[in-house]
Amino acid sequence: MSSPVIFPFKSNINLDRKSNRHLYLQLCDQMIGFIKSGKLAPSTKLPGSRKLSDDLAIHRKTVVSAYDELISQGWIESIPAKGTFVSQDLPIIKPKKLQDSSILLEAKDTAGFTFKKRRHLIRKGIETIQATLKVDDGVPDHRLAPIDDIAKIYRNITKKAHHKKLLIYGDIYGNIELRKALVTYLNQTRGLKINIDNVLITRGSQMGIYLASQLLLNNKKIIITGNTNYMTADNTFIEADGIIKRVAVDKQGLDTNEIEKVCKKNQISAVYVTSHHHHPTTVTLSAERRMHLLDLAQQYNFAIIEDDYDYDFHYNNAPILPLACNDSQGNVIYIGGFTKIIAPALRVGYFIAPKEVVDEAARLRRILDRQGDTLLEQTLARMIQNGDVQRHSNKVRRIYKTRRDLFCQLLMEKLTDFFEFEIPKGGMAFWVKLKKPYHWDLVMVASQKQNLTFINDWRRYDNDNSGHNGFRMGFAALNEEEIEEVVEKLVRAMNSIKT
Repeated sequence: MSSPVIFPFKSNINLDRKSNRHLYLQLCDQMIGFIKSGKLAPSTKLPGSRKLSDDLAIHRKTVVSAYDELISQGWIESIPAKGTFVSQDLPIIKPKKLQDSSILLEAKDTAGFTFKKRRHLIRKGIETIQATLKVDDGVPDHRLAPIDDIAKIYRNITKKAHHKKLLIYGDIYGNIELRKALVTYLNQTRGLKINIDNVLITRGSQMGIYLASQLLLNNKKIIITGNTNYMTADNTFIEADGIIKRVAVDKQGLDTNEIEKVCKKNQISAVYVTSHHHHPTTVTLSAERRMHLLDLAQQYNFAIIEDDYDYDFHYNNAPILPLACNDSQGNVIYIGGFTKIIAPALRVGYFIAPKEVVDEAARLRRILDRQGDTLLEQTLARMIQNGDVQRHSNKVRRIYKTRRDLFCQLLMEKLTDFFEFEIPKGGMAFWVKLKKPYHWDLVMVASQKQNLTFINDWRRYDNDNSGHNGFRMGFAALNEEEIEEVVEKLVRAMNSIKT
């Protein structure tokens, strides 16, 4: 062992007596930092507990506790009749300057290793200011969530002793009671013909999209989407190594004649469709095109990923049943969830497909996210069984329709000089096209000056860079007073850039 080195512990150790962290642990942290940085080399003799306690003006027991902790962690060792030393088994590190010791306590921005960076997942952020009014792209109003019902059922479940089994690892397919409830719920409300083997519970519909794309799109396989499409889905398909081919979207939804032309020239693995209200344009896929798309899927043996994200919110008439309800050959993967019905933070969704597809998706899900929130899934099962979900859905649909009508009225009265739009038959957003010569960049800047922020970048809706000048404005999360305020601010913003 070496002789003691002259190391200025007194001037380099700073202990904060107001901190919630014990003094002996603060001392440990800093000693470890000195060892890691090479300032205290292996085999260096440390001062005795009395000497160090005097230098630092702390109780000797604090130093003894720190040394005991460092010994237990293997940083230092005590040799009888000789003293305490930095462990001789530690690697020798080139010392750094003493004044650099603080760098060990700073957060790091850059990694000391290489890793894969996914540029396609980078989103341009929209800078917001405090107290600004925000417009989203169509999400539910979390203030309407039935939080009391959720809490009551959740408490009742957790109080029952036999429900403690929900705290252990569960089925990778999801909570059995929720899967059973979903079979009844989806068969009754969507006209599906499924059993429990066709149901996989996910953490929201996005996980379902991810699982489907991982199963279908490896090795540059082709998926067809609309020329306007849900950007997160596009990113998911690219992440799965898929190739996206786009077809036109008109007032009847995806152009299935274009899909047929693509199929005649290429081997297609899947078609992604938001059939009920196309994202972002809100148009509904017509009945004729639904049947055509199913026929093409059977003829060319591709999968249809049907993302039915807001089926429950159709205002003018009864919603059109999904493609999945007429799927006779097992070509449709039907994806949905409860985030739009209840609240975005309630991350419970479902993945409906033929059993062999569900089995494979469940195996993949096991390594991604071992299982969902079993207590929450049990709670949601009870809410479906009790009719709470259905009652809440009916309640908020009426509220959102009122908000849609008001937003539409105000846009027509005050902003038709600037915008073109169709009244959405359902969903939670308007598809608004900005008239020439105006540009969304100018609108965003002018709106910010009015304390109005659109939380998404307009570019995310122009997937094929066609310059259609469309933008998605959500109305469901705004109450009537907020809608009036949004429109007034938007009027002032547009008048400020009026040519």
